[in-house]
Parts: sequence; C-alpha cells; structure tokens
Amino acid sequence: MTTRIFIPADMLAIALGADDVAITIANVAKSRGEKVEIIRNGSRGLCWAEPLVEVETKAGRMAYGNITMNDVSGLFISGFLQGKKHEKCLGLTENIPYLKAQERYIFKTCGLYDPCDIAAYESHDGFSGLRVALGLKPDAIIDQVQTSGLRGRGGAGFPAAIKWRTVLGAKGPQKYILCNADEGDSGTYSDRLIMEGDPFRLIEGMTIAGLATGAREGIIYLRSEYPVSIRVLEKAIIIATQNNWLGKDIQGSGKDFTLTVFVGGGSYVCGEETALMESVEGKRGIVRSKPPLPALEGLHGKPTLINNVITLCATADILAKGGQWHAGLGMGRSTGTLPFQLAGDVKFGGLIELPFGRSLRELLEGFGGGTRSGLPVKVIQVGGPLGAYLPPSLYDTPLDYEAMTAIGAGIGHGGIVVFNETTDMRQQARYAFEFCAHESCGKCTPCRIGSVRGAEALASDTPDLTLVDDLCEVMVDGSACAMGSMTPIPVKSAILHFPDDFAEKQNVAAK
Repeated sequence: MTTRIFIPADMLAIALGADDVAITIANVAKSRGEKVEIIRNGSRGLCWAEPLVEVETKAGRMAYGNITMNDVSGLFISGFLQGKKHEKCLGLTENIPYLKAQERYIFKTCGLYDPCDIAAYESHDGFSGLRVALGLKPDAIIDQVQTSGLRGRGGAGFPAAIKWRTVLGAKGPQKYILCNADEGDSGTYSDRLIMEGDPFRLIEGMTIAGLATGAREGIIYLRSEYPVSIRVLEKAIIIATQNNWLGKDIQGSGKDFTLTVFVGGGSYVCGEETALMESVEGKRGIVRSKPPLPALEGLHGKPTLINNVITLCATADILAKGGQWHAGLGMGRSTGTLPFQLAGDVKFGGLIELPFGRSLRELLEGFGGGTRSGLPVKVIQVGGPLGAYLPPSLYDTPLDYEAMTAIGAGIGHGGIVVFNETTDMRQQARYAFEFCAHESCGKCTPCRIGSVRGAEALASDTPDLTLVDDLCEVMVDGSACAMGSMTPIPVKSAILHFPDDFAEKQNVAAK
C-alpha cells in the first residue's frame, strides 16, 4: 500500500527547508521499505506551521507542523504514516482550529493537491464558473458580478462591475485583461499563495473576465521577487491550454482567450495601474495622467480591464453560485470574503479568509494568539506601508471599507502587521516618508520632494509637526497618484494616536 504525503512547495515552505524535508522523507521511506508518494502541494496558509507535512490516512489528512530534516526519523518511528501521534502532530488538518474557524471560498482548495494537477482542480468543481460563463452573453456575466457587489480587492474597493461594463462598452478590435499581481505591500502574500498553490483559479477568473468584456488576451503582471509563482503559473498556463481551457475555441464554445506572464522589474509604484501599463509596454514605470481611463485607453492605447489577483479569483464562485450568493456574505457594501494576512510580532502568522465585518481584535486574539515576543501589542498597521497605524482602542472596528474609512484607515490588500510596545512611532512615521522617497517614480514634486523633506523633519530631535502637517496636506492634494497622496496616512495616524512618541523626544532635547 502506498501512502500519500503532502509537502508544500510554496516559497515560504521552501525557504524553511521543505525541499530537504521531502528528500529526507523519500530516502528514509526507501531505507525502511515503505511505499510513499510525495505530493508537493500548495500552502494552507498556516505560515506559523511551515513546513507543514500532511499524511493521508483512513481518517483523513493528519498534519505535522514545523517539520525539519531532523524530525523525519522520529516521525517514521512514531508511526506517522498511519497518522499516529508525535510531539509535532497538529491532528487532522481540517480540525485545526486556525483553519476550522475560517470561511474559505477563494482559498477553499488551495493546498489540497499539486497546484498544476488540472484533473484534481476539476474534481473540486474547478472551471464550474467558467462553464457557466461560456453559455452566457457578456452583459449577463457582468450582471452577476454587479449583483454580487464585488469590489476590487487591491485596496481601492472600486465596484468591479463598473470597470467590466466600461471595458465591454469601449470600442476597439483589441482589448486586454491585465492582472495586477505586483503584490508589494509589507505583510501581504495572499496573491503569492494562490498563484503558487491554486493557479487554475486565477486562470479561470481571468478567462471569465475576458468573456465578459470582449477581451481575447490576458497578461499577468508578476513581480520578479516571486520566482516560484512565475514557474507555477507558466506551467499551469501550458496545461490549461493543452486541456482547451485556454486558447482557441475554448471547450467548443467558439470563444478565444490566451494568457501570458509578464515579469516586472521590482518597482513598488508599478502596483499603480497606469505605471504597471507603462512597464508592460517596455517603458519606465511612471504614472500616467488620467483621463483617459485605462478602461477606455489602456495598454497600447486599447481598452484594458485591470484587476488584482484576488478580485479575479472571486469571480469563479460568483458565476458558479450566482451573484446573490456572494452578496449574502460580508456586511453592507463590503460583500464576499477577504483573505486577511497576519504578520509582524504575532504568534500565529498566516492567511485567514473571512467575510468582511469581522474585527481586528478577533483576528489578533482569535487567530494570531497575541504577540510572539510575549510583549503587549502597541499598534497594528492595516493595508501595507501606506496604511494607518491603529491603537488598541480601535481594534473592535468592523473590517469593512466604510467603517475603516470612517476612522481614517483602509483595508488595502488585507495585510495586517502587528507591532509590540517597544515600537517607536516617530521612527515608523519617518519610515513612511523614507519609503515613499525611495519608491517614488519621481514624476510629481509633492511626492518626490515632500517625502524627503518629511523624513528630514522627523529626523530632528525637535521635529516641527506643523511643517510635517503642511507637507502632508501638499502631498495629499498635489500628488499624481496614491503613492504620494497615501503616504501621509501612516504619518498622521502615528501622530494622532501616539503623540507621546513625538513629544517625548522634544522634552528630552529641551532638558
């Protein structure tokens, strides 16, 4: 009898030694005369447990966390091939509280199989949404997206259906679907996990978008820092094409759609849609002025739909289950789920997919388990390096677009970074300016110069906070894109919620 063993092949697991663990398990099994089949699957998103080894047993898949090469012999001796107990056994994977308490839809099959096993994807209802879309007219597809209330998961929260319908109505013989996979925010990795663990879901979502808008060509703009994602996606595209889920006459429908991967050069500002298009066209990644909107004149001057990875992945279930189903998840105008990503000084960092409306406190305490250092939490930054710093008094705020906007914050791409009580918020505010200065494309003066002057002001022993406030106002009002206009968010939230961190150094200097 052959026992199937699942070992993640995502970038984090590999960095933590998963390849060596896989080789060692294969070697020990051979020496013991045990028959095993090692499957390199996607990550379950339990970053705190990687490398996570799962063994298929009669009772289900048994999980063993934080496995190293040195653990392998002990695992065999303890009988892990039969799912027996070991000090690193986490129990049945599906019963791990961290997973069981989630509501996974986008990530429901991530980690279940080899990412490029198209038969396994189809056996778990893969391509069900695309099958429905192939039988609908473009307007009918967009009607379902509109009913769903889906909003862009890249940070702005713009209604997806409006973009889709604008591209559909735009005139031109050539249109594009451009997937923004330039996941550059600190503490974010949901795009990477889905691309490395369930790439056919993204392929399905992009093809649905192509059918809805009349686009026959799609491009995934991927950051160069994700080599595993590049390799997995390129392989998955070939397999999908061979199985007629991409290319000409998809599944005999008479409809065409092709996909390619474009690797960016590592610029943070290329996460902005117009700079992204400049990069794809082989130009320097500098933001374009709008109008014209990309939906009307985008890539190579043609109508272009730009959505991020998670937005496009959400459309598969929307078409398969109906827009009304999606609209029933979440709260208010924030419908569906979002894969939140816990990072920083947190005990159990990882991906947590939940409907909108849950709170930061629930994520931190219910999933994160508090800080890894054991020190009290001082602040949480939500939404990447340009997101607001929030104090404990705001941790019960519902995580939805409107509620977060009301407190001067945003959800962004769902990245949540935890900081303990030793954090100097003046240094964090200064870092925001320094980050902007380093990553600015240089097109506009408020961003290019304002960020430098802001960093200089906060480097002083007695920072002029009035000057900082004036610089923030100019950057918000005068910057050409969100890079400059959002940099003041972390700066002003740090000053507002943690004034002592700014006043203390003034007092010390005065003495």
